[in-house]
Parts: sequence; structure tokens; C-alpha cells
Amino acid sequence: MPSLPGTRCRRRIYLMRHAEVSYFAADGTPLDPRTVPLTPRGREQAAAAAHLLKDVRFDLALCSGLTRTLETARIVLGERPLALAEEPRLKEVRAGRLREVPAEHQEREIGYAYETCTDPDGAFIRGERWSELATRVIAGWNDLLARNDWATALVVAHDGVNRVLLTHAAGVGIAAMKAFEQDPACINMIEVDVHDGHLERAWLRTVNLAAWDPIRDGDHQGVMEKIYQRFKAA
Repeated sequence: MPSLPGTRCRRRIYLMRHAEVSYFAADGTPLDPRTVPLTPRGREQAAAAAHLLKDVRFDLALCSGLTRTLETARIVLGERPLALAEEPRLKEVRAGRLREVPAEHQEREIGYAYETCTDPDGAFIRGERWSELATRVIAGWNDLLARNDWATALVVAHDGVNRVLLTHAAGVGIAAMKAFEQDPACINMIEVDVHDGHLERAWLRTVNLAAWDPIRDGDHQGVMEKIYQRFKAA
């Protein structure tokens, strides 16, 4: 079982959210979120993360398989001779149809979508339940930890997926998801001690570090607030 220098069984996961995309066409038409590519700004954000991580020796690279995570991961990996694997259980939480949300509820249900994570039956914009998301994401996480072929991994996933993993690592449960903001191309560092394929302990070394703008001065809106504003404008 590989481990990092000076430790018995420690590993590190660089958990990223994909870089910026647009979920709406120029004329306001909603796009298929499964295939939206990075915007030019998103490619710049991913490049900034790549520069910050340029000296990290990854043993393993995973992404959700959706276009925006594939693009982000490939930019970060650069010329490293490392295959990029896909883990479909890390795909983003599935929303219902935004236009079916009554106008008077749109700001609350879209702009503040993570507020429902405290409800045992809560769902993401009338779509996938948070409990269902957590079940599949943590299953993928457990299989990752059970592997014995890596000590340092890059995982590129999504806002909701990352929130599940961060709350899981922190031991606080999905009711705390709303507190773990994930900006585009952000980097989280999770340290884990794994012995015989089982997690002994985990902790968060870095959360939501955006290499392209580390302090986000003047940017006070959350990810879902921005999506709501773009939806409203569209």
C-alpha cells in the first residue's frame, strides 16, 4: 500500500471542481449540462490551477466523465504521462427542470438550492435527492480509497459532489453541505490515512482555493446565486 513520505499509510487527494462553464446560450436557451464545455475564462482558471499544481506528482487522475471535468483535468495534467480515468458516480447532482419551478420560488430553489440539504427528503431543484447523491458519491469515494495503486490523486468533479466529499471527510454529514462553497477550478486538499483498504482518519488541509483569484475581493455571490442570476436574465 503506497503512502506519502514520513507516514505509515497517508495519502493526499487534490479534489477540484471543474472550471467555469455557461449553462445558457447567447440567446438565453438552456444548454445540456452534460456536454457544456469550458468558457475561455474557464480555460484560464484551469490553467492557473495547473500552474499551482505543476510540481505535484500525481499517481492517479479521476474525473466524472462529463465534458467540463474532462477538459479541466486535461489542462491540469498537462504533459504528464498519466491516463485520465472516469468515475461516473462522481457526476453532478441531477436537477429537475428549472423552468418548471414557479417564478415566486425560483430565487429560493435555484439561488439557494443547497439550503434544502438540511431536510432528510431534500432534493436539488426538485431533482435528485441529496441522500441519493451522497450514497453514490461516497460509494465511489470508498472504492477510490480501497485501491492500492496511488499515494497522490487528482479528482476533478462538481460543486455538489465536492460538498458531499468535504462534509464526509469532515465527519459532519450532508446537512453541512451549504457551508462548503466550491468556486470554479477550486482546489481542495484532503489527507487520508488508509490501512488495508479502510479509512482510519481524514482531514481537510485546504478548501476552495481558487488559484485564479485567491481572495475573490468584491465577489460575494455564491455559485448558485450566480446561476440563478444568469437563468433570470436568460
